[in-house]
Amino acid sequence: MATARGKGKFAIALVIVVAMVWVWGRSSRYLKPPGGKAKTPLVVFAAASLTDPFNEMKNLFERQHRDVRVVMNFAGSQELALQIEQGAECDVFAAADQRWMNDVEQRQLLSERPRDFVQNDLIVVLPARNPGPVQQLPDLSRKGLKIVVADEAVPVGRYTREVLNRMSRLSGFGLSFAEAVLKNVVSEEDNVKAVLGKVQLGEADAGFVYRSDVSQRVKEEVIVLEIPPAANIVATYPLAVLKNSTHLELSREFEDLVMSPAGQDILANHRFIPVSRGKGRP
Repeated sequence: MATARGKGKFAIALVIVVAMVWVWGRSSRYLKPPGGKAKTPLVVFAAASLTDPFNEMKNLFERQHRDVRVVMNFAGSQELALQIEQGAECDVFAAADQRWMNDVEQRQLLSERPRDFVQNDLIVVLPARNPGPVQQLPDLSRKGLKIVVADEAVPVGRYTREVLNRMSRLSGFGLSFAEAVLKNVVSEEDNVKAVLGKVQLGEADAGFVYRSDVSQRVKEEVIVLEIPPAANIVATYPLAVLKNSTHLELSREFEDLVMSPAGQDILANHRFIPVSRGKGRP
């Protein structure tokens, strides 16, 4: 019988293989499109929380470069870093924290130093019908609730645990708050979009996500509880071009778009916190 560790390694290997096949398949389609001029594929790996703004930037970049097709791969930063380290095709990497970017950098896989391009913070979301019912954050420690968070290896999962520990030190929560909340966790997800999805579907009474995840459409499907500023995390997202990029100049142009006023405005419109308004390349 396979051990739990063996099953875990197999699952990780399967994720890598599937992702590499997916990216190769997506990019190779653009090399020889049926009945048309071949377009240059630019492969961008981005944290799941960046899905909406980066899809918008993809469209903008393609309008500016008619001969380029941007191939997006969204997942948890830990999954993306692992794929890159295993040799997956990637030109640009945008992570949701420094930890996984540092991991890739330490393996000497980057063409240059990463650039911080945006920030984010956390909120708690409840299903619109609030089956809990949860009225305030201290209620999250009540026995019997179903709480969903991201796995600790995922940036938002690590931030969630730090936020809980900080809340435990605030008046009105109690020293056992973090421990009690984590006992109510019924699922640990691979990325923040999966956490949000379970809350939207009513499969959990509460979940910890980024502020940027609650778009205008999502806002109608959830209730938001604000985390006290003294306990919240301001996450900084880094961006870098990969050393083995086959399109270095295009990759740097995409990076520059993200850092430009236009790119920062797109991020701000999706409720991120811009950190640059057209800063030059270091």
